[in-house]
Amino acid sequence: MNCPLLTIKAAASVITEGGVLAYPTEAVYGLGCDPLNKDAFQQLLQLKQRPLEKGVILIASSVSQVEPFVKLHNQAWTEKVLASWQVVNQPITWVLPATDKVPEWITGGRSTVAVRVTQHPDVMALCNQLGFPIVSTSANVSGTDPVTTLADCCHAFPGLSIMQGSLMGIASPSQIWDAQSQTRLR
Repeated sequence: MNCPLLTIKAAASVITEGGVLAYPTEAVYGLGCDPLNKDAFQQLLQLKQRPLEKGVILIASSVSQVEPFVKLHNQAWTEKVLASWQVVNQPITWVLPATDKVPEWITGGRSTVAVRVTQHPDVMALCNQLGFPIVSTSANVSGTDPVTTLADCCHAFPGLSIMQGSLMGIASPSQIWDAQSQTRLR
């Protein structure tokens, strides 16, 4: 296998230095980068062969990390969103109104952004090390199945650094809900 396996500290360095990283999430491997680094984001899209218009998810270790990116508080749905992020083994991503801090490349040109506060201990540690959320999109070339093993991740993205850790054993990627309409999107 020709993919470097990194500690959380080394993985954080890849992100802060403008790189793209693969890492285990609750159900599948993800690709991530600094959401405010346009060059890193472009690199991620090229690896994934994904169009900009699709948008991506931001994944964080705490509510305070997502607050600069979304209009979360004082909404009819605020308590429901916050409560959902406390539930272990049921990852939920919410599409929320974006603040003007969110670059267009993250939203795909929309006025919303998808965010999740993760319960995955290694991803939480990575975001804590960084002090900010990271991009989270499934580690697969667009149109192919999400990657669920380290070997498949390395095969799909030869040479890409992968953060050590394990999937949490959740059967499918996170549910995605639109907070304003209260409808499930995935």
